[in-house]
Amino acid sequence: MTSDTKFRINLKEGFFELEGNESFVDKHLEKFEEIFKIAIKEVIINNKENIPKLDVNNILTSNNPISLESFPSESDKIHLVKNKNGGNTSTLDMHTEVPISSKSTKHSIPKLSVNIPPLPVDLKTSDNKPGLREFYKEKKPSNHYEKSTLFVYYLTKYNKQTEIKFGEILSCYEEINEKKPSVIDIVKNSIRYKGWLEPGSEKYSARLTISGENYIKFDLPKT
Repeated sequence: MTSDTKFRINLKEGFFELEGNESFVDKHLEKFEEIFKIAIKEVIINNKENIPKLDVNNILTSNNPISLESFPSESDKIHLVKNKNGGNTSTLDMHTEVPISSKSTKHSIPKLSVNIPPLPVDLKTSDNKPGLREFYKEKKPSNHYEKSTLFVYYLTKYNKQTEIKFGEILSCYEEINEKKPSVIDIVKNSIRYKGWLEPGSEKYSARLTISGENYIKFDLPKT
């Protein structure tokens, strides 16, 4: 008794499926890995939209190197059926590498996101310091890089903290009643491109640099 073997590829969503008996799946998985190495480079990095047509019979039978010219153009998908025994399925995600020797018939990776909650921190006016709202109005930061650096400056100078947790930065946004950004990206880019912050000793923490201190102290508000 026979059953269908199916192969489906979707470059935009980043996966393909190869369904058949285990020996058939293992035999062709290496060739598909070669295809996806090329596809990742050309489609993901270069953001190519027009993907040429795929000659699947050549992929399954030829030992020649696979070229990107063999990829499909109609909705970036193909779905073909061949008669073979068995019913195992192998799925490979474009964003992961799957060992060729693996006998697993399913390959996938989870999509993870980090949820950082606001953390309690003293931002109110006292005898020894201004409140964050007053300091914010005085300095008038205009973008998230300036705002996040200002918050780190405030907590460093007025709260005497050596390192600032990302959750404390989010609490500063709540205090001034403004929409919170992706704090991980903002801090990372402030470190990489602005030089106003530097990584803290703990994960999801940052420290103020001399450059960041000078910018908040002398360059804000902008005239």
